[in-house]
Amino acid sequence: MEPSAIERLKGAQPFFWGNPGCRHAPECLESLPLKFEDILDAEKRLQRFAPLLAECFPDLDASGGIIESKLVKCHKLASWIAREDGIDGLSNVYVKADHALPVAGSIKARGGIYAVLHFAERVARESALMDDGLDYRQLLDPKFRRIFGEYELSVGSTGNLGLSIGIMGSALGFRVTVHMSKEAKDWKKERLRKRGVDVVEHASDYTAACVMARQLSDGNPKIHFIDDENSVELFLGYSVALLRLRKQFADAGIRVDAGHPVFFYLPCGVGGAPGGITFAARHVFGDFAHCFFIEPVQAPCMAAGLITGKHSDISIYDFGLTLKTDADGLAVSCPSRFVGKLMEPLLSACITLTDKDMYRYLLAMYETEDMEVETSSSSACGGPKMLYRTNEGIEFIKSMGLQASPGAATHIFWTTGGLFVPAEQHAAYRAMARRI
Repeated sequence: MEPSAIERLKGAQPFFWGNPGCRHAPECLESLPLKFEDILDAEKRLQRFAPLLAECFPDLDASGGIIESKLVKCHKLASWIAREDGIDGLSNVYVKADHALPVAGSIKARGGIYAVLHFAERVARESALMDDGLDYRQLLDPKFRRIFGEYELSVGSTGNLGLSIGIMGSALGFRVTVHMSKEAKDWKKERLRKRGVDVVEHASDYTAACVMARQLSDGNPKIHFIDDENSVELFLGYSVALLRLRKQFADAGIRVDAGHPVFFYLPCGVGGAPGGITFAARHVFGDFAHCFFIEPVQAPCMAAGLITGKHSDISIYDFGLTLKTDADGLAVSCPSRFVGKLMEPLLSACITLTDKDMYRYLLAMYETEDMEVETSSSSACGGPKMLYRTNEGIEFIKSMGLQASPGAATHIFWTTGGLFVPAEQHAAYRAMARRI
């Protein structure tokens, strides 16, 4: 008998776990606490702030202040994976290039920046200086900056979320404190400090850093803690990507129906970004969308929470795992309870990979498509191998009534970070990949 997913989880072995709780979209979406209208509301808010964002960040001039990434068809990468991972017929591979998102250089540019804007709008309205007809660019005026300067934004982060909140918060005049866990890269800390952000370094992991940040903000009305583990604003900020992706699909002529499903391979840490994407994908594409969370074998916190049903009441340390992974954005010991509960009826499967495989894919993305990404991002490329080359993945395909041919589906590798990684760090990633 083959070892179960929980046995492989304990042994830090790669596994595919099909979620038995996944339900048809019409059955579950209406019963969830968040609705499609919440996504539309978030998109409207981002539209209101677009002129301000364009004024703050020259990189957004061309888009009119809309933060969005390209959808890139990757023929060469598809051929490499098909050959190296033994997946005959793999095609229709795209990268949703959030590793190149402007302003913050990662998927967190959506959720983090949206969360800051949501709070700024609230503070501005409470100040009695803002009316409904206000041009949002006026929030950059000194009178508003003085009001924003009375508040501190606080967040716990392994790096990329802290960057997005630090960049946006400081641009508006907020004081910002980012509690960085031990996994955070030094270059991310320095980038924040150059923007005047207070970086507090912790010797503990991400979860413990969040606990400390939360405790320091409790009871202080002038400190706004943006809680990566429980924030609805972060979640909805990530979700708007699917509204834009729907148009990108139409422009690219991508067909999505029963015979042509779309598979999303989503790197997962605490769960907010992949959760927001999954939530919106099931609204936009219904049962034709299948979302797979990808995690490191030493940090599969979302898989652990979903498999056991305990969510944030369980830690990867409970299974003897170490949290040691070079995918720093995924190095999280406990998942979000809020996101985990929402994913129970929406998520198709959880997948884990070794760091060795992540480095393989990182190098392949560079050599085939000239894409420079973080190891967290490259993990998305490992999804097809676990789906089509494991017994559990094959059983999932059969149980869902999907066509066995990889060419029937559109495969979306959703990258998460890489744009602001220093050139020498990218070179070090590739050198490590070649060594192992």
